[in-house]
Parts: sequence; structure tokens; C-alpha cells
Amino acid sequence: MACRLHSMRRIAALARPHAASIALPSRQAAPARFPCLRLYSSSAPKPSLNADSTITVRGQNFATDPKWFNVSPTVLDATSRRLHLQKDHPVYITRQIIESHFPSSTFNYYNDFHPVVSTQQNFDSLGFPADHPGRALSDTYYISNTELLRTHTSAHQADTFRSNKSDGYLISADVYRRDAIDRSHYPAFHQMEGARSWDRNTVPNGDIAAAVLKDLEALPKHNVVVEDPNPPHHEERNPLQSEHHSAAEAEAIGAHLKRSLENMVVDIFSRAKAAAIKADPNFVDEPLRMRWVEAYFPFTSPSWELEVYYAGDWLEVLGCGVVRQNLFINANVPSKLGWAFGIGIDRIAMLLFKIPDIRLFWSKDQRFLSQFAGVSDNLDKMKLFVPFSKYPPCPKDVSFWLTPKGADVNSVTVHENDVMELVRNVAGDDVEDVRLIDEFTHPKTGRKSVAYNIVYRSLERTLTNEEANEFHERVRTALVEQLNVELR
Repeated sequence: MACRLHSMRRIAALARPHAASIALPSRQAAPARFPCLRLYSSSAPKPSLNADSTITVRGQNFATDPKWFNVSPTVLDATSRRLHLQKDHPVYITRQIIESHFPSSTFNYYNDFHPVVSTQQNFDSLGFPADHPGRALSDTYYISNTELLRTHTSAHQADTFRSNKSDGYLISADVYRRDAIDRSHYPAFHQMEGARSWDRNTVPNGDIAAAVLKDLEALPKHNVVVEDPNPPHHEERNPLQSEHHSAAEAEAIGAHLKRSLENMVVDIFSRAKAAAIKADPNFVDEPLRMRWVEAYFPFTSPSWELEVYYAGDWLEVLGCGVVRQNLFINANVPSKLGWAFGIGIDRIAMLLFKIPDIRLFWSKDQRFLSQFAGVSDNLDKMKLFVPFSKYPPCPKDVSFWLTPKGADVNSVTVHENDVMELVRNVAGDDVEDVRLIDEFTHPKTGRKSVAYNIVYRSLERTLTNEEANEFHERVRTALVEQLNVELR
């Protein structure tokens, strides 16, 4: 279950603005400093539409609504890439490693769901309020008011619980969100969520706790020290679903969940260490450390985050918990109980291969792709990414008043994500970072001004200062024409 949660700290890139199910580590949106801009300017670049205003996504046509449509050409192109299905790609390899810990005899793998979903699937089925910020045009790519590019794999959750015939499932998919621009954020990224359930009607004597503990004993035992100082559930901080589950049931499910995910994370970081030792014989191998932290997710309780001590800091790697029973009830399988987890594949791949910039995943440069050839067929061949020659950055600043001179200072309609999207539409993957560096309110007029630093840098060649200047001038022009601001 894989959405963003306002209530959680950042999990690696743990997704945020969507708060209706377990959050996959994906990423945190840029702060919404300004009211959302609900207009996709006619002067902005748009995907090509045919005469009857439809758009084609992975071979299927969808009618667009000009009041809602905000899918950029960059994002439209990304829908065809499916990196998690591209053999020998780091995202594919990472998915492959995670799946290996959840055998196909118990788990069905769903890796090819279409990215266009209904608002009912993406929001309503998960209990998003009508005014939830995750629904805003500033956060989500809409095709019409009823269809959008999924913002999380949880869009398929209810349907999968309803139709899945095995005791578990894994969903891997590309997901889309309007977001910040930096080395760890991209408008398209990849998530995986998994779930495991037991059925009161099929386990011996209906004893869920005994059945789960029996399955727990069959799981491998690792030798990594794990800090888990909190009780299995807490009445206020991390409550048991006492109206549906006994304490013994919840504790057994929680223990099975934690062992399953610990084994997976131990394997991932063991592979990362092995690759690091290959690359540097003098690599200092420090013991892996993990800890469980209480968390809150609307669709699990009790809930936890798993953290790993990595490179001198605790990193939140995934979110998980005991599935809220209403989810099973609404899926017409009320006799089932179980656990679920969510994880950001890109974030794990960046750690696993030491890839410093998320844009590299989308590169078609063979200097990147060839480094991982053959790894899918033999995971023991895994090695760290070797950077290309470092191309120089071209930083530029731009500042502007949020309202034109003479306009109502309270009529600001610019959202920070609109600025990010505009810059990305102009410079594509040649923009590395966009950062708000200053905010100013005029003491007499009340007009508000902001300043952004934009770093232009190509991953594949040296970007000349003249090229960066051309990009920047186009950005300045687009800010005025599309967002109706006044340059300073």
C-alpha cells in the first residue's frame, strides 16, 4: 500500500501528500507555499492531442478535459518506459531482489497494471477526503476530472484484495507526481507494495495466531541485531484493532511481517556491501544495524517503519503494518487478516548501486545501461555504478513578484510545484536542481517576492553557458506568460 502521508516523517523518499494507505518510501513533495494554480496555460508545452481531444497512454486512448489536463510531454514519455520491466536496469534488478524474498507459491506478482486509473481507484477507494491536498492539480497529473496517472500503487489495492486468489501479492509499478526538482526527485518513479493474509475459514480450527506462528517458524533467521524497544501494540500510540483482532493474532502477524521484511533488507544491504568491497578492497565493513519505529498509517494498525543505519545516519526504508480489517471487509473477504508493506524501488536502487542522481534511471546512455549487463541473470555480478566524467553545473537565479504591479496582493495563484513543472518542461533532464532561496514581503505594498536557484547540468555531456542561458531565458519568459508573475 503505497501513498504519501502528511503524518509521517520522510521515509527515504517516503511519499507524503496522499494520506490514505501505507506509504512507500518514495519522496516528499515540495512545500506548498502558495495556493494551487488550477490552470494549465495554453502557452505551456503539452502532449500532442488528436482532433477529438484524446491522449494515448500505452496504447489506450483517453478523453481529455482542458480544465483538468496537465500531463507534460516529459511525463507522457515516461509512461512508455516501464523501467521496472527493463531487464538489467537497476530498477528491474532491485525489484527482482525484493521479489525473491516473497515466493511465487504464496505471492502473486502484478507488474504490468496500466498507469491510468480512475479518481475512485486512486482516492475514493482509499478514503481520501474530497478536499485532500493530494487531489490538487498542483500534486497530481490529471487527464480529466475522473481519470489520472496513478500517484501510488495503492490505486490497485482494493481491486487486488478483491480478486487475488493467493495468500499474498506484490504490486510493482511506475507512479507519477508533480514534485520538487533535485537529485532524488523525478515526476515518475517506482513503488512496490506487498500483502500477506490468512483466512479464518481455512486455517486449522480457525486459529489465526497458531497458523501465523507456524509460518513464522518456517522463515529464515538472520543474525543482525535489530532494535525493537516498543511493545507489539500500544493503546494510544499504536493501537490494536480490538474489535476485529485478538492481541495474540496481531502480535503473531506483526512478528511474521517484521521477520519477512528484515530478511529482505538484510539481503539488500548485504549485496550492497559485497558490491562495495568489490569496488574498493579497503572498504570498511561495518555491521548492519536496523531498528523498528512506531508509525501511523490510515490503513494499518499497529504500524511501523523500518530504519537502517547507513553512511552515518538512520534511513527510513519502508512502512508497514497489520491491515485494517475494514479493507478486507470492503473487498468482500471479511474472514481474512494480514499485513502489508510499501517500499520505494528507486530509493533502494540508489542505495544499492550508489547512483547519485535519480535522472540517471531514465538515461538511455549506454555508458549507464551497459554497467549492469548480465546482472539480472546472475545477481552475484552486481556492482556499484561508476560515474561518468563529472560535467560542470551552470547555476542561475531568477526572482519575481508573485503578483503583477497593481494586482491584489492576496490573489496569488502560484504553487511551488507549478514553478518546478515549468522549469522541467523547458529544460527537461538538463535541469538538476531547483531550490527556493529567498522570500520577501514588501513592507509597504505587501507584495510578495520569491527567488529560485536553478542548476542546469546534463548527465551526458558538458552543457555550455550559452545553452544554459538560453534555457534560463525561456524559463523567465514562461514564468511571465504562464504564471502571470512580474520578474525582478
